[in-house]
Amino acid sequence: MSTGPADGASPTPPIPGAGAAAAPPPGTPPNPGAGTAAAPPPDGRSVRAAERTVLRLARPYLGRLVGAGLLAAATEFAGLALMATATWLLMSAAGRPPLDRLTVAIVAVRALAIGRGVFRYTERLAGHDAVLRMITDVRARVFATLAGRGDAARGRTGDALSRLVSDVEAVQDLLLRVLVPGSAAAGVSVLAVAGAGLVSLPAAGVLALGLLVAGVALPLAATALTRRAADEVAPLRGALATDAVDLTHGAADLAAFGATRQALAAAGGRARRLARLERRLAATGFAVDAAGVLVAGATAAGVVAAALHAGVGGVLVGVLAVGSLTAVEVALALVGAARQRTQLRAGLVRVAALLTGPETGAEPSVAPLTGPETGAASAASETGPTPVPATPVPAAEARTAEAIATVTAAAPHDVRLDEVTVRYRVGVAPALDRVTLDLPAGRRVAVVGPSGAGKSTLAAVLTGTVRPEGGRATLDGVDLSAYPAQELPRAVGGLLAEAYVFHTTVRENLLLGRPAADTDALTAATRAAGLLDWVRAQPAGWDTVVGEEGGQLSGGQRQRVALARALLAAPGVLVLDEPTEGLDPAAADAVLASALAATPAGHSVLLISHRLSGLAGLDEIVVLDAGRVVQRGRHAELVAAPGWYRDQWLLQEAAERGYLALTRRP
Repeated sequence: MSTGPADGASPTPPIPGAGAAAAPPPGTPPNPGAGTAAAPPPDGRSVRAAERTVLRLARPYLGRLVGAGLLAAATEFAGLALMATATWLLMSAAGRPPLDRLTVAIVAVRALAIGRGVFRYTERLAGHDAVLRMITDVRARVFATLAGRGDAARGRTGDALSRLVSDVEAVQDLLLRVLVPGSAAAGVSVLAVAGAGLVSLPAAGVLALGLLVAGVALPLAATALTRRAADEVAPLRGALATDAVDLTHGAADLAAFGATRQALAAAGGRARRLARLERRLAATGFAVDAAGVLVAGATAAGVVAAALHAGVGGVLVGVLAVGSLTAVEVALALVGAARQRTQLRAGLVRVAALLTGPETGAEPSVAPLTGPETGAASAASETGPTPVPATPVPAAEARTAEAIATVTAAAPHDVRLDEVTVRYRVGVAPALDRVTLDLPAGRRVAVVGPSGAGKSTLAAVLTGTVRPEGGRATLDGVDLSAYPAQELPRAVGGLLAEAYVFHTTVRENLLLGRPAADTDALTAATRAAGLLDWVRAQPAGWDTVVGEEGGQLSGGQRQRVALARALLAAPGVLVLDEPTEGLDPAAADAVLASALAATPAGHSVLLISHRLSGLAGLDEIVVLDAGRVVQRGRHAELVAAPGWYRDQWLLQEAAERGYLALTRRP
């Protein structure tokens, strides 16, 4: 039986796209749409900062992007030259001149037609090659930030999925649909005006005016008309993604609380709002495009009038007219780029906030202690403790900095909870009420109690995903909140409630615990988790695909995969939340014993369990009830004393004896 939602709010950081948001505390009805409130629209400064962040990530691929821009400009110029040359050819051929006068134009038309297609293909190839390489890096950074955020327990995985997919696509669109075509259109417009100036300066002036209207005035108008609606689209898409996850993965919970109709109504309202916004954007786009057509026609007419007034010949007037229409059409790409940029504003700001997380420090509370970058903690795992700065530092801060710098080391750690209180909402009973717990290096403690007692909340406090409102939780004498959120799991981690199993192979799922582990380490971890025989029996062995959320596994196998991953990671403080869930009593006792035996010497263990069998060898057993410690001691002491532990022990012993009697009956 899981200790997830029943033990308070689920403390496990949700994996992006992995399912519904963290469950509320017990007795709390679902709140459809919670966490989906629309964010304030981004201002110009935040948008420009987000664009600079994206462009900094594009620097390694700058050569490819510049090449794509030049090829895009060559494509548009080839199209413009093709239309002008074809017009001259047709109008000249109407006068039946000698064929040799048309030969060059005929060859040029063929060459430009073929070249335009070749340029377009190579431009798309170069641009997408650069952008897809960049997007791979961006998605990895976004995922790492989402997985390491300290507030992940309060996040919504539907919104996280929207950030990982839709918002990251905004980065791609900024480069492929804004910068590349926009720069190409601007360059070709300048060349078009220069070409028209060779024929007629007055006509070139009229063309320049038309291009300014099409390439500057209309984009500004499109931006002003669509900005407000576009800023709401990205947050609404994130909210709808959250609704979709809640309505599917949370269907049973919604039905149990009678909130299905409310959730459907809220999701339907957001969907209708998004549809209205998208219709409004489409109507605005249609109006701007229609204005662009009128500008193109007016520009061509003005160019013809100016050329005739300047005494330009008939054939060249036709060339100027068609060339002007084509040039304005090219310039109108700036309208599309401006409209696209407006629609990307919110998505870019959302994703830029995540892109800067791992490097600039999503958790700034440690910055004054570790130096200018929180990456100092990561470097410490390879180079040793971060040296104390040359400037004088108070002794307490120096000790804190040293403790944080060495948190990534695979070494024992001391954890202590001192009068810790956790309350999820004002006015309700606390999930933990002044709980004190000592877990020094090498100590093994079990936390037991009825469902809803606060066991998983206690694990969440230890792993840093829930911060207490009262009391203090420390690791090696330093407050847990001072440690980098992305580094703390290396010191305190393990198998938490609702551990996620990814849709990949057994090997890849296990290597999440320790990416550099070899086959011997995998074998030892799976043997301790009782999974090795099953792995060896599979045709694909370590490369067996487990399915989405471990759907190809039984509940017990899925739990053992997660347990093996936790054992492979071997944090200094190993937290095991119901490690034998889904196993029969005999297998559960064997797996628990082997898992405890596989824990490295000096590493401490916190075991959360509903089963009381197998706890006799632990150093201490803590009994929680309604968030308070009601009993503590060793197994023999608690069995001998009246209370919840002895009553539950007798019930479980009787139930397991009956189970074994039934299974052994012929």
